[in-house]
Amino acid sequence: MPHPKLELSINKVKPLVMHIDLNSCFATVEQQARPLLRGRPLAITNRLTKNACVVAASYEAKALGVKVGMTFSDAKILAPDLIMLETDPPKYHYVYQILVGIMQSYSPNVIMKSIDEGIINFEGTTRTVNTRSLKEIGYEIKRRLKEEVGCWMSCNIGIAPNRFLAKTAASLHKPDGLDIIDHKNLRKVFSELKLTDLSGIAERNQARLNACGIYTPLHFLDAPADLLKRHVFKSVCGEDWYQRLRGYEVDDFESSVKTVGRQYVLDDMQPSEETLRSRLAYLCETTAMKLRYKGLCARGIYIYLLYAGGDSWYERRMFKSTFFSNAEVYRRATLLFNRRPHLRQGFGGQARGDWVRMIAVSCYALEPSNMNQVSLLDEVNREVWLTQAVDEINSQFGEFTVTYASSLAAKDVVKQKIPFGSTRYFELLLNRA
Repeated sequence: MPHPKLELSINKVKPLVMHIDLNSCFATVEQQARPLLRGRPLAITNRLTKNACVVAASYEAKALGVKVGMTFSDAKILAPDLIMLETDPPKYHYVYQILVGIMQSYSPNVIMKSIDEGIINFEGTTRTVNTRSLKEIGYEIKRRLKEEVGCWMSCNIGIAPNRFLAKTAASLHKPDGLDIIDHKNLRKVFSELKLTDLSGIAERNQARLNACGIYTPLHFLDAPADLLKRHVFKSVCGEDWYQRLRGYEVDDFESSVKTVGRQYVLDDMQPSEETLRSRLAYLCETTAMKLRYKGLCARGIYIYLLYAGGDSWYERRMFKSTFFSNAEVYRRATLLFNRRPHLRQGFGGQARGDWVRMIAVSCYALEPSNMNQVSLLDEVNREVWLTQAVDEINSQFGEFTVTYASSLAAKDVVKQKIPFGSTRYFELLLNRA
């Protein structure tokens, strides 16, 4: 990596990083599987309820103003003919496997950034395996996607010297575009963009840049490294941005996991105590499963409740010992859950009639798991061996073959969400599908 204190020119190396982004992935997959939905406004949600949020929208829906994060009811106001479907993980598993297979056929250096986008680094392959131009290979990947998945599938492809500019290139002409950014056209591309068009620059960072007289991507590109470090970002992040914008790679790493958790929105009006504890047990089981799959254990646990009236309550606690099993996550979560205000007791002692609308469970203060280390204490070893045995049974015979009786009522109600961001937990779902 270039020394951050040097004044750098734009990186002139050959662009060998390719970013692939499936267009409106979940909605497009549904339209591919169900031809009658093609050309119609379509939105995907994790649960078909009025309070559920849109997690993906077709381009027809987006043209009417439907955006990810909207509630079903708000989206219907903008698009009265909107069709809402629940997520169908097996379909997305199928497409994900094919996409990864296509990408890995060109290079072993493939990183999936999320379920619907990934990066191929062609360094070391262009002289031996892939002797054609990356532009030609990009169009071939588009063709293979249509041949191996279906004619309705499309993707955007960006090619550049680093990950950031490749992702930027992939966003230039949606849907179904292919663009290249290199030292020859970088300034021209930036001249046609806004600051918020750059990945990682939302309103907050835009305000930071504006406060220092930086209003366009070209201003950003021309800003000195010292200005970005000391005055804009006030950290080493400024140096990273200085290099990132010029095509040098600073994002070739996997960030560490800070928290692991799950949340669930209840539809029941004034749910019973039994219902609340059933949902809590299920969330704790699946959170513990995610912990173990990531090879982690935790020291802290956090419970968050959102009430229908808008009030919220949370409790967190750090423990001296680490935990990873279903039983321990549930036990420690229940310890905090039992401290919550009663439904008709206000936070200031006032009467209230609110009911719990959402429950969230998160584990934090994570560290590498010690499950593979034999302990001097028999009770610790028994917990590890029992947990491993249950995981093996569930892996072989299906999720929740062995489960808490208290969470059985939630198993068919709390649907598995499709995870965004890191694909590590998605790989677990893929293995169990």
